[in-house]
Amino acid sequence: MSTASAASSQGDVLLEVKDLKVYFPIHGGVLQRRVGDVKAVDGVSFKVMRGETLGLVGESGCGKTTVGRAIINVLRHVAPEVTIAGNILFNDQGRMVDLAHLNKKEMLRYRPRIQMIFQDPYASLNTRLTVRQIVAEPMELHMPELSQKEIHGRVEQLLDKVGLQPEYAMRFPHEFSGGQRQRIGIARALATNPDLIICDEPVSALDVSVQAQVINLMEDLQDEFNLSYLFIAHDLSVVEHISDRIAVMYLGNVAELGHAEQVYFSPKHPYSKALLSAVPVADPSQVSRQRMVLEGDIPTPLAKPSGCGFRSRCPIARPDCADEIPPLEDKGEGQLVACPYSD
Repeated sequence: MSTASAASSQGDVLLEVKDLKVYFPIHGGVLQRRVGDVKAVDGVSFKVMRGETLGLVGESGCGKTTVGRAIINVLRHVAPEVTIAGNILFNDQGRMVDLAHLNKKEMLRYRPRIQMIFQDPYASLNTRLTVRQIVAEPMELHMPELSQKEIHGRVEQLLDKVGLQPEYAMRFPHEFSGGQRQRIGIARALATNPDLIICDEPVSALDVSVQAQVINLMEDLQDEFNLSYLFIAHDLSVVEHISDRIAVMYLGNVAELGHAEQVYFSPKHPYSKALLSAVPVADPSQVSRQRMVLEGDIPTPLAKPSGCGFRSRCPIARPDCADEIPPLEDKGEGQLVACPYSD
C-alpha cells in the first residue's frame, strides 16, 4: 500500500467525480431511432487524493472501465451520441476544472497529466513502432520544448525505471513477453510526468508471479513520482494490496467506499460481503469468512431494477428498496455504504 494516508489527511484532492452518469444509446426500428439507454454508470461519486491509490472493483459490466474512460474524456469523441452528465473535477494548481465539459482542444492541456495503463499489453502497443517510438510519442505530442536527443535520453531513463535494459529501445513489441510489454506501457504512461494514472485492470492478463512484480513496480514508482492511481480491477486481493481506499461498484453505482482494510476485512454492504466471501483465504485461522452465495441472475444495465440495483439479489432487501437509489451513508470512520439496512 502507498504512503498516501498523509496526503489524504491534508485534504489535497486531485480528482473529484460527482454524480457521474454515462448512458449509451439503444437504437431500434426501421429508422434506427434512439429507443432507450444502457445505463453503464448511473450516479457515481468519489475522490482521489494526491499520492493515493483508489481501487475500483466490481463484476464485469458494472461500469468501472466506463468510469475510467469518462475521466480521460474520450467517450464523447469515440461515441458522439453517448450521454454524459455530472462533474469530473481535476485539480489544476488549486483550481478545480470540470473535464466533463471540455471540448477536444481544451482537453489537450490536461492529457499529459492524466495517463492510462491498459488491460491488454498485447493490444495496447503499436506493433509497427519500436519501443523508443512508443515511449517517445507522448513527449513529442505534449512536450515540444524537448529536443530529440533529450527525448531519447528520457526514453532510456524511463525504461531503466521500469526494469528494462536501455538497448531494448530499438526492439518491437512482439519481441517481449506480456509482463515486459506492460512495463513498456507503464513507461509510456510516465513519459509526460502525469499526476494521475488510470490503471484499467493492468495485471489481469499476466501470470500470477508477474502480477506481483508489476504491482511492486507500480508501488515503487508511485512513491518516487508522487503518483495517484485509480486502480480498476475485479481481483479484490490485488486491489487490497495496492489500494489506500476501495470503492465497490454494482450495476453502475457505488455500493461501498472506505479504507482498504475496512472494505476488505469488514465489509458492510451485502454485495461487498458476497464479493469478499468468494476470495480465497491463505490462512483461514486469521481471516474467517462465511460463504455467501447470491441467488438470481445479474440484472442487465438495459433494464435496471428500480431503486437499489442490488435488491433483486439482496438477502436483506425490503419493499422500500425499490423506491429510490440509496445514497452513500457514513457507517463510521469514513466507511460509506449505500444501504440503510446494512449492519
